[in-house]
Amino acid sequence: MKDIVKGYLAAFISAATYGMIPLFMIPIKQEGFSVDASLFYRFIVTSICLAVYFGYKRESLRISFRELVIFMVLGILYSLSAEFLFASYDLLTPGIASTIFFMYPLIVAIVLGIFFKERITIPTIIALIVVLIGVFLLSVKDMNNFTINFFGALVSLLGALAYALYMVIVNKSKIAASSVKVSFYSTLFSATYFLIKLYITGNTLPIPSISMGCFLTAFGIVTTLLSLLTLIYAIRMIGSTPTAIIGVVEPVVAIAISIWIFKQEELTINLLIGVVLIVTAVTFDVLQHTKKTQ
Repeated sequence: MKDIVKGYLAAFISAATYGMIPLFMIPIKQEGFSVDASLFYRFIVTSICLAVYFGYKRESLRISFRELVIFMVLGILYSLSAEFLFASYDLLTPGIASTIFFMYPLIVAIVLGIFFKERITIPTIIALIVVLIGVFLLSVKDMNNFTINFFGALVSLLGALAYALYMVIVNKSKIAASSVKVSFYSTLFSATYFLIKLYITGNTLPIPSISMGCFLTAFGIVTTLLSLLTLIYAIRMIGSTPTAIIGVVEPVVAIAISIWIFKQEELTINLLIGVVLIVTAVTFDVLQHTKKTQ
């Protein structure tokens, strides 16, 4: 299997697993866990799993000072993206919050074009426009009565900005470390961020029950460990922009969970058309990039 195909497959897996966040986060919040505590456990579980992996492989975790600084920045950006997204769940439905958050492909393309002079191809521009239309349709329940919480939209958009910057830095920082090591330090610093925040705000870290502990562990493994490893691999194989575009599969998964599991969304014509547009745009972009590499 060619690296390009592996890259697209990894990007799809990353998108699908990250889109499962509402499946875990909604029940966790219903149990009274704060966002900061939930995210601390999410990231610490991931970093522990990766530390065990390094111990098993007997690989060194030594990094340079430059890499330390980059990993700290990545950890903060990843923390902020998650924090803003989950905060927006209190202001919007999970489906709408997720679709606004997953406008980050546009931000990635803009950042690469402005700061790195990376040429944006016509097929990519077309795909981005179609994706934007699809995201808009997914966000609007009634075209005749357009209503949305603009503050909630801003919060979710700030999460998208942080996530886009994370992807760009992974792609452009030229880190020699493996994707596993990048994931380990990113999640370790993310966990540290939320632990410090809990201390500064005067909140204690709740000790979960056995059942909640298992749920939090699954939350970390599925939506972070698996998603992050495949994300970094995909970025390195196919680049930030194609990975970001495939990432719009994430709101499709999030909305499906919101509709059929938590009954917080209704299946409307807008939703159906939005899903079709997004899937079509992703498929179109994948085919174009595949042709260029043959």
